[in-house]
Amino acid sequence: MGNSVYVIAEAGVNHNGSLDMALKLVDAAKQAGADAVKFQSFKTDQLVSRSAQKADYQKAQTAPAESQHEMLRRLELTEEAHQRLIDHCRDINIDFLSSPFDLQSLVMLIERFDLPLLKLGSGELTNAPLLLAVAQSNRPLILSTGMATLDEVKEALGVLAFGYMNLQGVPSQGLFGEAYESATGQILLRKKVTLLHCTTEYPAPYADVNLKAMDSLTNEFGLPVGYSDHSEGRAITLAAVARGACVIEKHFTLDRSLPGPDHKASLEPDGLKLMVEEIRQIEAGLGDGVKRLMPSEVKNREVARKSLVTSMPVKKGEVFSEANLVVKRPGHGVAPIHYWQWLGRAAERDYEADEVIVE
Repeated sequence: MGNSVYVIAEAGVNHNGSLDMALKLVDAAKQAGADAVKFQSFKTDQLVSRSAQKADYQKAQTAPAESQHEMLRRLELTEEAHQRLIDHCRDINIDFLSSPFDLQSLVMLIERFDLPLLKLGSGELTNAPLLLAVAQSNRPLILSTGMATLDEVKEALGVLAFGYMNLQGVPSQGLFGEAYESATGQILLRKKVTLLHCTTEYPAPYADVNLKAMDSLTNEFGLPVGYSDHSEGRAITLAAVARGACVIEKHFTLDRSLPGPDHKASLEPDGLKLMVEEIRQIEAGLGDGVKRLMPSEVKNREVARKSLVTSMPVKKGEVFSEANLVVKRPGHGVAPIHYWQWLGRAAERDYEADEVIVE
């Protein structure tokens, strides 16, 4: 992913089941300057039971009588659609990502499409079989942590460590814990896993965003940490970048007024493009942390700083005092930090009034 912030434009299910719309989302992500465009891969019958209810935000944006199973069935992408999207991403040079929600979809992404990087959503943080299969594929993983405590994140990382280490034996919480605590497990986790702080609500209330939890994740686990943003607008995303997020994931749509569960919590293409531009500006502005004179400041230093200046004529041999020595611009003379060293000092030559003292 490189050293700069990796920006994932989350198309998710905002294609509304249309391949044509999905392809347009890819184009919009590319035009916005995102590094990757991400979709969601699932087999509805493997993901959700027919009795499962929709979340409140889904009910608000879709037909209330429609079940979650029915909603997801409409939004499912076929393998052929995945291939078209992957091919198009390759043609226009943007990374294709997709979050698998079941083992069958994971196998498809790994074995058929050979994706080099995987992303799991917050709902899969406790899905140990899926976590284990991801790690056993030896792919690097971006893992969202919405709805989770630090203990739950640690348990998930234990499963991943066990899988990345390719340990034998019947998987168990005890073995997961041992894998997590091992030196090899820690090395592999740091090499393979990026955590994303997230608040799983659409849109996420600002009061629940809790960006400082990024620091908790960093301090507790020592892994790269980014942010998956479900809040409205761009402000929280940009704040996350300023706090050190190495990955940003943000939902986007072609039109926020479209029917569907996620459109209202998404940016439109112009907003996505502006967000990416602002992220790059923040990156440039963060710098390397070394406090020093910057190249653009050099020309202003003499103008903005001050020097010791005579307030009246001073004859050779006369003593400098508070009466005849003041501080004024410009700054090419003796710096005012030396003011007290010059008080009581005899002038070595004549000075005119308002003359900058230069050694």
